[in-house]
Amino acid sequence: MNEEPALIVGLGNPGPQYETTRHNAGFLVADVLAARIGAKFSSHKKSNSDVVQARLADRPVVVAKPRTFMNLSGQPVAALARFFSVEPANIVVVHDELDLEFGTIRLKLGGGEGGHNGLRSVSQHLSTKDYLRVRVGVGRPPGRMDPASYVLKPFSAAERKDLGVICEEAADAAELLLRAGLEAAQNQLH
Repeated sequence: MNEEPALIVGLGNPGPQYETTRHNAGFLVADVLAARIGAKFSSHKKSNSDVVQARLADRPVVVAKPRTFMNLSGQPVAALARFFSVEPANIVVVHDELDLEFGTIRLKLGGGEGGHNGLRSVSQHLSTKDYLRVRVGVGRPPGRMDPASYVLKPFSAAERKDLGVICEEAADAAELLLRAGLEAAQNQLH
């Protein structure tokens, strides 16, 4: 049994106007994990985040949603990591991914941010890119639509029909990552 604490952070934007947008895929997955645990998020003032503390995949875990806007996610993530003594190798960031088809879930460690300002902020504040990621595919914008505008738009009606299942699958992937490790989880999922 692994007793090292883990931190799962869902990235998103605060406020009701962003709740159903593609950029909030990370928040939606964090909500699924909290529901599975049977807990409600509570305020963690030292990190400016909402958190749930529990055991998940047989280890101590903090599930968090930063209260800052996406581009400033790094400060709360770094504060949470310091407060709960979590090493970057045990941090799982769940985020929307333009470079994956809608509904595709992929796991990875480190790498580039692909223009994702939330990931850029997290990497900057952790002083490393070597943290785990659950990438939730939202697809590319149609035509010449600006990617920044696209991710701030709500999921389409057709996408919303599958969104619950996709968020469950992403939550499963995060749990598997904690339980089995990256390579075994990738072999099972990809």
